[in-house]
Amino acid sequence: MTRAPFCLVMLAVLAACASNSAERPRAPASAPKDAQYLGVDTRLLDGDLVSFMVRMSGARDGRDAVAYARCAAAQYTLIRGYSFARHVRTNVSQRGGVWQADGVYTISPDLPQGLRTIDAEVIVADCQEQGIPTV
Repeated sequence: MTRAPFCLVMLAVLAACASNSAERPRAPASAPKDAQYLGVDTRLLDGDLVSFMVRMSGARDGRDAVAYARCAAAQYTLIRGYSFARHVRTNVSQRGGVWQADGVYTISPDLPQGLRTIDAEVIVADCQEQGIPTV
């Protein structure tokens, strides 16, 4: 095998490995201009399984509420002394101009298995940069 095809194969392998690492932030580039963050209700469901119920008005769509829940989950993970969280599910609804997201995450000190993991420090920094509050 010549060097060029070998390098291409190695780059493909490295790209596949990188796609399984901690989730990159998927929130919009910045918080909505007219957003009002109406609070976070955190519930410990079982051991390391936690629900984050967030409410906000002025969201562009449900993705803004999901980003708010992700920010709350990341900060809570750090508060508990852990480094990572794994997204289980998020339900989003809207009523009377208020968006609500109920995100469920597992938190852990080590990178959990799965494709939907987040590095809490990275996400909290991203939330601060975007102007999205955490817990």
